[in-house]
Amino acid sequence: MQNQPKIILGIDPGTVIMGYSVLAVSGAQLTVVELDALKLPVKEDSYVRLQLIHQKVTELLQLHKPHTFAIEAPFFGKNVQSMLKLGRAQGVAIAAAISSGIPVTEYSPKRVKQAITGNGNADKEQVWQMLHRIVHIGEQPKYFDATDALAVAICHHFSDGLPQATKSTGRARNPRKAKSASDWDRFLAANPGRMG
Repeated sequence: MQNQPKIILGIDPGTVIMGYSVLAVSGAQLTVVELDALKLPVKEDSYVRLQLIHQKVTELLQLHKPHTFAIEAPFFGKNVQSMLKLGRAQGVAIAAAISSGIPVTEYSPKRVKQAITGNGNADKEQVWQMLHRIVHIGEQPKYFDATDALAVAICHHFSDGLPQATKSTGRARNPRKAKSASDWDRFLAANPGRMG
């Protein structure tokens, strides 16, 4: 009996465009099941847009029954209002996944770019070019938000089982503690006679 593929739903949250992708993983084989973006009506009230995000994510969850949910974390910009709106959009998408009982993992934009291109400062075009090589997608989608969502899903696949991701099912690692622990390990390795 053949194992069922693992399904990952990747989301690039947005208040104007929300990218989404569904990735099927069977061993080393990655297959893009769905890749698109939800264009939200700018003239509508922000709460209507949040409702549309929730509806779309719920629809994707019911249709594809993913095993895991990966989402890009909001980046820290100078415009506080934009960050708050983006955080709400992300929160609504996460709430839909949590209410379906699916594990949620969040990745920083830099980490996603690093996982896909090897460069945490890569631009959207570079991310798209690498995705095209990794999964052999045909034509470029209309919005880079869709490819960003695919990048999040593939980043999750590459990171699966690694402790650095912030998962809803466990405590997030404290990067300061992790850094000091690795500094301490380096110190001990360089100075074996100092202990004891």
